[in-house]
Amino acid sequence: MRNFEKPTRSVAISTKAMAATSHPIATLTAINILQAGGNAMDAAIAACAVQCVVEPGSTGIGGDCFALYAPKGGADVLAYNGSGRTPKALTIEWFEERGLTEVPRQSPSAVTIPGAIDAWTRLHTDHGRLPFPDVLAPAIRLAEEGYAITPRVHRDWVREEGLLSADKAASDIFLPHGRAPRIGEIHRQPKLAATLRRIATEGRDGFYKGPVAADMVEHLRAHGGLHTLEDFASAQGQYVTPVTTAFRGYTIHECPPNGQGIIALLILNILSCFDNSLAPQSADRLHLEIEATRLAYAARDAWLADSDKSEVPVDELLSEAFAKRLADMIDLKQALTDLPDFEMPLHRDTVYISVVDDERNAVSFINSIFDSFGTGLVAPESGVILHNRGQSFSLKRDHPNMIAPEKRPLHTIIPGMVTQNGQTQMSFGVMGGYYQAMGHAHLISKVVDYGMDMQDAIDLPRLIPVGGKIPRVEAEHTVSPESVAELTRRGFEIIPAEDPIGGAQVIRINWDNGTLTGASESRKDGIALGY
Repeated sequence: MRNFEKPTRSVAISTKAMAATSHPIATLTAINILQAGGNAMDAAIAACAVQCVVEPGSTGIGGDCFALYAPKGGADVLAYNGSGRTPKALTIEWFEERGLTEVPRQSPSAVTIPGAIDAWTRLHTDHGRLPFPDVLAPAIRLAEEGYAITPRVHRDWVREEGLLSADKAASDIFLPHGRAPRIGEIHRQPKLAATLRRIATEGRDGFYKGPVAADMVEHLRAHGGLHTLEDFASAQGQYVTPVTTAFRGYTIHECPPNGQGIIALLILNILSCFDNSLAPQSADRLHLEIEATRLAYAARDAWLADSDKSEVPVDELLSEAFAKRLADMIDLKQALTDLPDFEMPLHRDTVYISVVDDERNAVSFINSIFDSFGTGLVAPESGVILHNRGQSFSLKRDHPNMIAPEKRPLHTIIPGMVTQNGQTQMSFGVMGGYYQAMGHAHLISKVVDYGMDMQDAIDLPRLIPVGGKIPRVEAEHTVSPESVAELTRRGFEIIPAEDPIGGAQVIRINWDNGTLTGASESRKDGIALGY
């Protein structure tokens, strides 16, 4: 039960339908689409398109998309991988010849072919109900007529003024007065409106062929990119089989690699090796979650990659024996120091959307341009922000995630779904780059192990390991001083988080009462609404 004396919010509860996003206008758009006769898929795509306009630092049509879909609230969950591949001409030798050891952010080499529009159009064709122009109409109107800047959007925008100023097209659109728009100011994107209108009428070809594709390719090649019109025309996502694990009587569904959803399942499998007698925010419980994450992330960085191009040991990663072996390494008296090296988890920008409609179709939907404003490169005529997902590739020879032609990188964005007894129980997701796998496990564990109110679980203080052999942990300032002191005594190096860690939305279906309960991230601007 919520403590009504604390400055938080109640969960949203409704009977017909529910939507939860990180922006109020996106949530309202989803509700409007549902009330206009659309279903959950229509509403999720419409909300995402709106967020590509009103949260340009967090997401865009020049990014990638993953989705889980549970028709009629059943347990047969469909997964769609809408992540893009590298250009055919991009090879590891290209980077070696230039002496590069990592993929630069503000460069065309960080831009894989965007997969979001392919995902939207395919998912709408297969599972939507309303005409596609109706689904994109709210986003087109906002881009054309303007939208007011909200507090979190402004905060993230200001931090990227330097990045945006380095590309004239980006500066012209996103620094209209030589600076980021302020809270409450109106911002417009007429070029993006025209692009969305073309996609609404022409479908995927309006993005991957014709003038929009030519605009992106020309801008990328002008900066030294190897992209071609053929790379865009041949881009295609795919339906994939979800990976699952059992956790305390529930089945947790995630998209398979190249996404890191399997790592969320691995963390839950490690936590399953321990009982839930530890207080949820005690130093012991935080210690356990940190170490489970560090061990799982070490496995992620060693093995996760595009399963079409590299062998990913899915069965081993999900096996009880592997989870038990990692769990046995955890010592609640002191931090581990013998982990394999792994790269620092970075906080990235993404939007996550959860929608359940009156037929109980459930959609778990996530769209991302990775860093805030991606590469900071914007196609000048179409207004498309180009993402920097290619930075997730390794430039180490023979690494499973080594960059190669027509390959998808290790992906951070992961929608989640929970089923039990043949029915969908929860549609959920957590934003925040590499935090997402830990965030999924943290949220599910708090709701399932401790019976916590979903909003309370979302609002809990967060931390994330950010080092390899050095047990370094970023912690939000709301983590208690007592826990920080005790974790420090055990050998963890606790450093203040520069930004709020992650963001979450979740909708839970109560089949007995016929009700829906929704919660939305307090660290963002959004809300959950139902009717």
